[in-house]
Amino acid sequence: MKSIGVIGAGKWGSALAYAFSEKNDVVITSRTPRDLPNFVTLEEALKCEYLIMAIPAQQVSSWLEKNFKFNSQKILVVAKGIEASSGRFLNDIYKPYVPDSNIAFLSGPSFAAEVQKSLPTALVVNSLNEELARDFAELFPSFIKSYTSTDVIGAEIAGAYKNVIAIAAGICEGLGLGKNAAAALISRGLVEMERFGLAYGAREETFTGLGGAGDLFLTASSNMSRNFRVGLGLAKGKNQDEILTELGEVAEGIGTTYALHEISEHKDLYLPIAKEVYEVLEGKDPQKSLKDLLSK
Repeated sequence: MKSIGVIGAGKWGSALAYAFSEKNDVVITSRTPRDLPNFVTLEEALKCEYLIMAIPAQQVSSWLEKNFKFNSQKILVVAKGIEASSGRFLNDIYKPYVPDSNIAFLSGPSFAAEVQKSLPTALVVNSLNEELARDFAELFPSFIKSYTSTDVIGAEIAGAYKNVIAIAAGICEGLGLGKNAAAALISRGLVEMERFGLAYGAREETFTGLGGAGDLFLTASSNMSRNFRVGLGLAKGKNQDEILTELGEVAEGIGTTYALHEISEHKDLYLPIAKEVYEVLEGKDPQKSLKDLLSK
């Protein structure tokens, strides 16, 4: 039995706390006290040998600066996104605080609600330290098949980018454009995020695996996805504040869209779907945006 501390008690953090508790001693904590089994203070959680970091991408930098103390813990980052204010990937944000040998990143198709029901799931633990990846892979419960990879940057980009494509897919669904259009959008989205990833040295096979195509197909095709629901809201003419209030949760794809826009501007990268999602978030008519995208 390993001691695991889950930092972040949202739906995903809570689902993973449930999953890991099948074979391990698990505690959970968050900024706001929750009525959850084994809820402890942050100080207690940080004493665990293994930490599951479920802090949203847009909040993690300030959280680390204010709260984190590294004591040789083994860390698995389970959030997905790119920091909007800086364009940094999560591995860049964690780097000043945790050595590469002690950190891994989770990827793959996984709705929290299904994990909470112990439904079959397959995920990838990505780390430059292969032994650490195997250590984390062994902690997962019987209903989660775990794989390992050393392509950290590929997993990071795929996990973040698919949320942006999911917003676009939600817009497509909300506008009633049909399954043909959705299939075209998602498949071209896969090409777009792979092209972006290769520019950063990611491996091609990452984007055709669980963390790439697998996660994209799930997130961009179901209203269980928060980012897909963001797209549905945008298609109805709602603004960001209205949508996020209705969701009551973080939608990582919004911040990532803004980050991708800045990166594409500075690096002169061709990201047509991400560009149109950005334009819609900034107020462009969704119907015109989809027409412009299809005409390119």
